[in-house]
Amino acid sequence: MILPKVRDPRLVTIRRGGELTDEDHRLLALWAADCAEHVLHLFEAEHPSDTRPREAIEAARAWAGGSVRMMDARARGGHAMGAARPLRGAARCAACAAGQAACVPHVPEHDLGAAAYAIKAARAAGTAGPTTGRLERDWQREQLPERIWALVLEDQARRNAICWSVFDD
Repeated sequence: MILPKVRDPRLVTIRRGGELTDEDHRLLALWAADCAEHVLHLFEAEHPSDTRPREAIEAARAWAGGSVRMMDARARGGHAMGAARPLRGAARCAACAAGQAACVPHVPEHDLGAAAYAIKAARAAGTAGPTTGRLERDWQREQLPERIWALVLEDQARRNAICWSVFDD
């Protein structure tokens, strides 16, 4: 569960009565795609012929660029989640990160889903020992555009408990 029961109006688009601008929505999608892509190799190493997670990440970016409709990006997200379903460990979490990224065009709050699953994927791979998750989280924060930096960090603090506490300091 990565979505809160009560939505933060700053993460609801203006057209749906919230405060999130289209520009910031696109930045969230691009950041989520970056988070997912950073761990995608953990999926592709085990399943090199399954392109669904990569296609989901590409769809998130294409939506942000205006060349893919929201429903098409969301569908790609569902396909990536389908790729994850039978798996375990780092590969599963990496595919889930891609699926979440592709769903940001539909619900902006999926951005933290992509980030949280990417951290879980890195932790499961454990390449840097017990600090792997923190290193991944810090890398993600370095990628955040300044325009949405405070919004995302405040949201991480708010939703940390429902995102498996992966954003803890």
